[in-house]
Amino acid sequence: MAGSSSRQTNNPTSSSSTTSAKTEMVTLPSGASYPTFLEPLTKNETALLETYERIKHYEKEAARLKAEEAKRRLEEADERYRAKVRERERAEGVITNEEDDDDAENNAEGTTNGKAAAATTNMEQQQQYDHDDGEGGGSEEEDEEAIQRRNKRAEEISKLREDVTAARDAKNQKKAMKEAARQKEEAMRRELLGEGGVVGDADKMSEENSRKRPLVGNNDDGDDENDYMDDDEEDTTLQHALSTHLLKPNNNYSSNPWDEKPKGPSLIANMGGGSTPIHDFSKKLGMSKVSLDGSVLFPYEGNLPWEPPAQPVDFLDGCLELELPDFDAATTSTGNNTIAIKFKAPEESKRFSINIATPHHDGYNNIRFHFNPRHYQKGGQLVINDRKESMWGNDLSVPLSTLPLMFGVQACTLIVQINEEGFDVFVEGQHCARLEHRTMLPKGKGPLFVQFPSSDDYGNPENWLVYRVWWGRKASMAKDLNGVAGVNIYDSVHPKKLWISGLSKLRSDPEVDLRRAELERAFRKYGGPSGAVLVSVQKDSTFAFVEVASEQKADLALLEMANKYRVNKARRTKHEALMEERAAKEAAEKGTVKESVDWD
Repeated sequence: MAGSSSRQTNNPTSSSSTTSAKTEMVTLPSGASYPTFLEPLTKNETALLETYERIKHYEKEAARLKAEEAKRRLEEADERYRAKVRERERAEGVITNEEDDDDAENNAEGTTNGKAAAATTNMEQQQQYDHDDGEGGGSEEEDEEAIQRRNKRAEEISKLREDVTAARDAKNQKKAMKEAARQKEEAMRRELLGEGGVVGDADKMSEENSRKRPLVGNNDDGDDENDYMDDDEEDTTLQHALSTHLLKPNNNYSSNPWDEKPKGPSLIANMGGGSTPIHDFSKKLGMSKVSLDGSVLFPYEGNLPWEPPAQPVDFLDGCLELELPDFDAATTSTGNNTIAIKFKAPEESKRFSINIATPHHDGYNNIRFHFNPRHYQKGGQLVINDRKESMWGNDLSVPLSTLPLMFGVQACTLIVQINEEGFDVFVEGQHCARLEHRTMLPKGKGPLFVQFPSSDDYGNPENWLVYRVWWGRKASMAKDLNGVAGVNIYDSVHPKKLWISGLSKLRSDPEVDLRRAELERAFRKYGGPSGAVLVSVQKDSTFAFVEVASEQKADLALLEMANKYRVNKARRTKHEALMEERAAKEAAEKGTVKESVDWD
């Protein structure tokens, strides 16, 4: 694992228990952390954790920038509202009672500059009136109080114009700052999303919007009425914006195109781009609903998954069974040979299984291929096996730690290809195992059946979801067979060893001793002159092995003990076969004939 890391301990507590579980965490230099039981991490896993941590940082930074922008907009709206109130208060102090009607008409039309223009017009009219009076009656009759009133009015109008100009400049400056911040945020967002080439287009659009909506104060020599909204409309907009921000902080008061942009998915979601839905296969597999290569067998309608019942009576109760049509063992390279399954197994799931059988499966007592991941058995095992006349064969076990995750992930794809050699198993594209044919496939074209049991052999319900099942033809995905579990293994029936199944489960060592003694007494007559038989019994199991004196004795036991026990011939492992070959070779060198060897 690249880089140094530090350890920290989290102590989650439960309200229903006084005990506390301690989970030791490892923190990477980037800030990402993970529990120690996941160690050791691969380089790819470490890089993925660091990437997620970096993306979280970018999302927090983007949220902070957005919050700062919203705060600036609030402050700007508040400042405009306060400036408007100050303008009204000054206008009310300047205008006399005789001028109220004219000012009211100007206010109805609606702009702040209109108020200043009206006040100026009134002052000029008053000056012209006073001038006319002066011509008629002489300047010496001008009232001193009127002169003071006009001077005061002129000062107020001059002050009002200065305030309007200052407010206009401040608004221009804030708009420029807001536009710069907006462009900076847009550039950062597009850089994070890898859309750098689109920033120039966004700038052009922003420039075009700026030309369509002229900034206040940029048209001083023109018609000021075009620079402002009507007073009533602007006041209503500001009050609505302020109340909306106070009551709903997550909403934006502005109506510009940037603010109206709908909220998109997070950056992590955007990284997936056109990611595959959990209920569908990847487009790379080419497993559409209907195609020349095959078709989707499940779901029948919609996208509702299949789920085993919570309390099934047996493995057939509520199971999902599908027919795989038009299978021909002679044309597996050109005909239908591939079944694909999209499924989800929750983190708490203990196991699930899949069976493939021929039409004459006798209630699935004869199974050609059995796929059974077991989450908690021996640290996690994938068990692959077959079944003949209710007797399970020699299982092929693969540690789950060497395979792609199947438990606790959002969805997983399993592909099983049938060829002349056997059943090739692929999980998320990785060739995991091969179960070589232990029984010849039926000749000619006919159907196969795939079954999704609702429980195990002991009635324990299975916990998983099946989203989609596809059946058709695909080119062989098996490339390099080195290291693939199950390739070129030895499998044959043991001549003298019997497999006793359907026994009660053993819980303790004394029960194991009693079971061994019982089977030794029952099969003693098949042990030859000495009556010695070798019995193998394991704890927490429902089966046992009994090895008799010869192959003839084993065949006789199958006939005579069938009414008392469920008896079948056991299979010998590759190790046993090699031991037998070595013993036969040694006997040939010594010039003696050895029927078989002693088995451990």
